[in-house]
Amino acid sequence: MQKVLVTCPPMLGMFDEFVDPAKALGIELVAAKTTQVLTEDELMELLPHYDGWIIGDDPATKQVFEAGIKGKLKAAVKWGIGVDNVDFAACKELNIPIINTPNMFGGEVADVAMAFLLGLARETYYIDREIRCNNGWPKPAGMSVAGKTVGVVGFGDIGKHTVKRLSGFDVNVVVYDPGVDGNQGFDFVSRENFPNGLEQLDFLIFTCALNKHNFHMLDENALSKMKVGSKVINVARGPLIDEKALISALESGHISAAALDVFEEEPLPKTSPLRDMPQCIFGSHNGSNTKEGVRRATNEAIKKIAGFLYA
Repeated sequence: MQKVLVTCPPMLGMFDEFVDPAKALGIELVAAKTTQVLTEDELMELLPHYDGWIIGDDPATKQVFEAGIKGKLKAAVKWGIGVDNVDFAACKELNIPIINTPNMFGGEVADVAMAFLLGLARETYYIDREIRCNNGWPKPAGMSVAGKTVGVVGFGDIGKHTVKRLSGFDVNVVVYDPGVDGNQGFDFVSRENFPNGLEQLDFLIFTCALNKHNFHMLDENALSKMKVGSKVINVARGPLIDEKALISALESGHISAAALDVFEEEPLPKTSPLRDMPQCIFGSHNGSNTKEGVRRATNEAIKKIAGFLYA
């Protein structure tokens, strides 16, 4: 029986469901004690004791893998689509087989993007908080969605599902993605190169992967180009946005609100000025976490790690 460490929070949330199916493939799953990520030091201490690793958003660095292979570590799988936290080049150098589980929950993350868009437009989350926490009965005048212009950064699995959902809202959509050509069959979509056209957007939604080319792509300069009163949504990766610049734009009112499922530092620090902004909506990097999506991605991850370990 090969022992596999699991550090992915959505998978850990339904852990017991996967123990027996994994055993049938010769895998003993071991749940890490974590709510978001383990540190490099914690991983370097743990990994040498395991044959495999199902990775969440932990710092899967070269030194972490080097420590692992000094012990028993033979293979790894990155749960989900995002791979910016994993040093794949180091795995290749160290001869550690590794893969991710792409195209598992584009629809689930797109659902959260739409919930955020509607929540910002109609201030439903703010109303709920005021009623619950302050015994209030607020009636803010919201924004009609029809006729607005929505920018979507990323035209991969999540981006396409988001655009598909936007098709029913009578909006104009501008897509930014240098790696995908055309409108992918959506005749209401126009294309631009970032940051061109930001001044026409009412909403800007990030759905793309993080890489060295788009780190802090929404910086002070890009934010200054945006329409006064526009809104930002991020269901992708925190470092796509320069958080300090976004906070400044929110404080000045240039950006009227933001909905963020991801942050530059997670969990969101208690001292973050974002916490004092009632116009904003926050998530816990939980966009993919539905029972159906977790089952889909986890079963794939278990099959892939078993394939590596019993090849």
